[in-house]
Amino acid sequence: MKIAILSCFYPYRGGIAQFNANLLTELGKKHQVRAFNFKRQYPGLLFPGKTQYVTNEDVAIKIESTPLLDTINPFTYISTAREIRKFAPDLLIMRYWMSFFAPSLGYVARHMNVNTKVISVLDNIVPHEKRFFDTPFTRYFLNSNPGHKFIVLSESVGEDLLRLKPDAKYIHLPHPLYNHFGEKCSREFAQKTLGTDPSKKTLLFFGLIREYKGLDILLDAFNMLDESYQLIIAGEPYGSFEPYQKKIDNSPGKARIHLYTRYIADNEVSLFFGASDVVVLPYKSATQSGISAISYHFNLPMITTDVGGLKEAVGKPGTGVVVDYPDSNLVAQGIRDYFEKSNADFYVKNIQKLKEQLSWSVFAERLTGFYKDF
Repeated sequence: MKIAILSCFYPYRGGIAQFNANLLTELGKKHQVRAFNFKRQYPGLLFPGKTQYVTNEDVAIKIESTPLLDTINPFTYISTAREIRKFAPDLLIMRYWMSFFAPSLGYVARHMNVNTKVISVLDNIVPHEKRFFDTPFTRYFLNSNPGHKFIVLSESVGEDLLRLKPDAKYIHLPHPLYNHFGEKCSREFAQKTLGTDPSKKTLLFFGLIREYKGLDILLDAFNMLDESYQLIIAGEPYGSFEPYQKKIDNSPGKARIHLYTRYIADNEVSLFFGASDVVVLPYKSATQSGISAISYHFNLPMITTDVGGLKEAVGKPGTGVVVDYPDSNLVAQGIRDYFEKSNADFYVKNIQKLKEQLSWSVFAERLTGFYKDF
């Protein structure tokens, strides 16, 4: 089968590009697959981080791709659709994670050959940070191709999909595990390298720092914990870090909060997970989290809030503690319960069982099986 994947690939960095590279590699074992990349993913003014591109420290899969699509240049929508039509794939796969991409991806999907089937992998339908154009743009994308089918990475995204497109044909496939971060560092080596206290119970907040991820809730919860705890915050702020910094400066446990507020390169990830006892996801809203896939890779349990698909990802398989809603008191109690009442080995064993089901080969097999059902 001939498969085209239109999304971001090397030299773009981040979880979406990593996911796409792993999926293409797996599909390429049995099919003829070609990557169609962005020429420009975001205009610089709209990108909240420092860079969209891979650095020397990243462990990136160097996928050969054709950079064509500029999200703010409609002429490239036409040329991208034309080039994919020339390739004449049986299947076009696209990734959709925010409404900004709806006009460009929707146009391409709308102008495929009649024999090309379109499947989109949906990270989000309802964005965490809402804008007035989200719903109309997303409706345009969802209805862009008569045979458009979808893969959702959590059941909550499936529910959002049906609200906007009640007749949508979709399947739920959980996020596979990343496998390019290597082995977890020993706790002793990781704690020494990061300069943290090996005698403390270590909490990890990891990944891009955005308002919906609830770092403010975690900082308030940390103030309720005793001196046996320390907190590692590792990730690049998308937006101002000042409100969080004020909370940290006023915290009685300031000396036990360790900040690494920058993009964490792939070759450093094992340090942060190796140094930590548990990952905390105090999200205010969510669909699913790529951080959970990294946590599973390193056999590290999680403490999370019951929002979006997080209970489904953590509570259902028994891989961590889920608190009822985003609240600092509940998060603090959840952390205490994890260390005082829970059995970490129980969570780790469940993670190891789950990992067998979350392989890229299973994901690719079910995706191509879904294509055959057209």
